[in-house]
Amino acid sequence: MSVRNQIRPMLTLALPLILAEVGWMSMGIVDTIMVGHMANPALAIAAAALGQVLYNTVAFGIAGVLLGLDTYLAQSHGAGRFDEANRWLLHGLLLAAGLALTLILIILCAPALMLRLPIDHEVLTLSVSFLGALNYGTPALFLYFTLRRYLQAFNHVRPIAVALVTANLINAIGNWLLIFGHTWGPIRIPALGVTGAGLATSVSRCYLALFMVVSLWRIERRHRYGLSSMVHHFEPTRIRRLALLGAPAGGQIFVEISIFGMVTFLIGTMGRLPLAGHEIALNCASFTFMVPFAISAAAAVRVGQAIGRKAPAEAASAGWAAIALGAGAMAVFSAIYFLFPHLIASSFTADPAVIAATIPLLFVAAIFQFFDGLQITATGALRGAGNTHAGLIVQIIGYWIIGLPIGYLIAFHNHHGAVGLWLGLCAGLILAGVALTTIWHRTTKKLRAASQLVSN
Repeated sequence: MSVRNQIRPMLTLALPLILAEVGWMSMGIVDTIMVGHMANPALAIAAAALGQVLYNTVAFGIAGVLLGLDTYLAQSHGAGRFDEANRWLLHGLLLAAGLALTLILIILCAPALMLRLPIDHEVLTLSVSFLGALNYGTPALFLYFTLRRYLQAFNHVRPIAVALVTANLINAIGNWLLIFGHTWGPIRIPALGVTGAGLATSVSRCYLALFMVVSLWRIERRHRYGLSSMVHHFEPTRIRRLALLGAPAGGQIFVEISIFGMVTFLIGTMGRLPLAGHEIALNCASFTFMVPFAISAAAAVRVGQAIGRKAPAEAASAGWAAIALGAGAMAVFSAIYFLFPHLIASSFTADPAVIAATIPLLFVAAIFQFFDGLQITATGALRGAGNTHAGLIVQIIGYWIIGLPIGYLIAFHNHHGAVGLWLGLCAGLILAGVALTTIWHRTTKKLRAASQLVSN
């Protein structure tokens, strides 16, 4: 099957996932826009920035361990082994419970360290409160993340998209109610400010988890995958296998997100204004990143299913189709960032100083969009083939060994501030994009060689 023939089935799976991921990221963007219209936007946005980056860095690094489910579930589905997939779901849920507890404890302990950081104390105080509010939604987040992997591996992606779209409505309403406060006769909702944004996000995540449970129950009634039988097949070794496969994937996500966390901390030492500009630009870059990120998830499923069917040539074509779609989409976003930076920045806040701090960072984001699309879609294709180590190694080298030192030198020694740190990130992403695409190219050679052996 050629790459061109893989475009349509890849889009069929990816489009609902794109809607879901964009919906997921929209929650953080709505939070930023809402707090950006408070009385002191630089302070509010800076506080939300620190809280979001810290929570997301730890949460998605830990939850990334569950990405090993993509490989096992997709390959089991491709082989027609629904019973095997159900067993992996059971052990994924058990692993998710342990990971969620770990995250809750980390976030509870985080303020002791945060309040010692060399950052504006008022920003830190608000950020700690925001972080605590986000933590209420942690169990729901991990339940959603696990059930989502099962649904997308079985090609049931529409419920995921619907869940995220409706959850965004709940989050937006919650932000409006809790950030600014409202009174209707005897009913009074206090204005909680930045903390209210965190609570609104937690409520929407609880809704997401409930939506996933109901969707899975309805799908099981219709298709009879045999989910009820999975409770009789507890095997501790499966949790170990799942964790070992998923740990490098989680490590890769942690490495990628934590570099933005480190950059956020360094920019935070420069003051509220650079940090507010960084938060807006980071929200924008993260939003567009959700498109290739969703395509990456589709690539893991399509490649994994093809390998499960023992169709390595199809797996190779599916991977290349995903990479082409992801890189192409990011090239379009790059042009948008170059052409409309002021319009984008002003949609978050009316503060001209914050807008001015944001625009140069959007220009840097425009440079690395294409390579960001390459690296994440290649990672998804490799994960479908069972390779979760390559992305971790490449990103450690690209971000921490090359990107961060370059960014630090430009920012602090050459005095280019936040822009210098973003240029370092840009260098790391370019390296990661080229390297991971090269690794996938080598992997496809092996897959095509295996295809020839099968045909002979």
